[in-house]
Parts: sequence; structure tokens; C-alpha cells
Amino acid sequence: MTDPHRAQPVLRSGPSPQDAAGAVVLLHGRGASASDILSLAAELHFPQLTYLAPEAAGHTWYPNSFLAPLKKNEPWLSSALKKVETIVDSIVESGIPHTKIVLLGFSQGACLSTEFVARHAHTYGGLIAFTGGLIGPLGTRFQYPGSLKGMKAFLGSGDPDPHVPWQRVEDSAKVLSKMGADVTLRRYPGMPHTVSEDEIKSAKPIIEELLISHTA
Repeated sequence: MTDPHRAQPVLRSGPSPQDAAGAVVLLHGRGASASDILSLAAELHFPQLTYLAPEAAGHTWYPNSFLAPLKKNEPWLSSALKKVETIVDSIVESGIPHTKIVLLGFSQGACLSTEFVARHAHTYGGLIAFTGGLIGPLGTRFQYPGSLKGMKAFLGSGDPDPHVPWQRVEDSAKVLSKMGADVTLRRYPGMPHTVSEDEIKSAKPIIEELLISHTA
């Protein structure tokens, strides 16, 4: 298969994109599902927004660690990035601009959302990465040509984490900042591999911005 995620379903919560004040694209972690990550919509509690959550083929966006050589994760990684691009494009076509689209992911989904934003730089409404970072082997010198033009970003992670080294989260924040993003970085010593209440609380202001800009 050259595009394993292409025909995968996309779950939705909230109003249709045509009737929504903005959109949040939710990307689940390895072994999880679209319905798992979509449950965050209730915790975020912004009913004016539409929430879209694609499901990865086999419940994984790519088979190996995000720290593996990129070729080891192909064609799944390229297919996953294309799936996200297709969803974002469909949201824009429905009438919601990039400035009112937030990309949110946990673990493998956080890595995918961060990599997508870096590779497809735009003035998005925001990036929320719960325990994740840019994709590539240790020692990678990340260079992306685009600009994020003040996009708000939140990167939070436990340290130590069994899957995501804190150094990669920190390095990813630096790369995004150099691309023009306004990054909040938060380290949680000893936090297990999960999404904490503080992370959700810290991420909410990014999503609130979509509503403020909608009503202004």
C-alpha cells in the first residue's frame, strides 16, 4: 500500500464546518482511535467549534519510533501527513480560514501534528502537542522553509517519558519559535504518558482565540 491512511474514516463532533466558528483537528496516539482523542472535545468544551478526528490504519500513523530514520516509517508517514493535509484543505474549502484551525495531538498524534505544521507552514489558529515533537532521528538538524507568523503553540510533556525524550520536545519548540511561532513549553517532571488537566487548561487559551477573532 502506498497510501494506507487515504480511505480511513474521519469522525466529527460539534457543528458542521459550514456552521462552526472554527475547527480543531485531533490526532490520536499509537494504538488508540479517533473516538479516543475525540473525547477531548467534551473536556475542552467549546461547542461552537467543529472537531475532526481521523483514524489511522491499524491504529498507528507509522510503524516505528518517531526517532527512527524517516525511510523506516514510509509510506505510512507521508500518507498520514497527506491525510491531515486533506482534512485541513476540506475545512478551508468549507469556509473556515487557516487562522481558525487548531491542530491537536497526543503522543504519536502530537508528533504528527507538529511535523505537519512545520512542513506545511501557515498562520494556523494554533498547535497543541501533548507529549510529542518533530519527527526524525536523534541529531537531526531540522530546517523548514516556511513561516508560522506568530501562530500560538503549546508543547507539554512529562520528563522522563518512555517514548518521547524531553530534549526532542525542547528542540521542537526552538525550531517552531525560529519559524515565527509563539511557543509555550511546559515540562512535567514524573508525569505518566497521558494528557494532564494542567495541559488541557494551558491549551484552552489557544482555542479561545478562535472564538475571540470570530466575534470581533
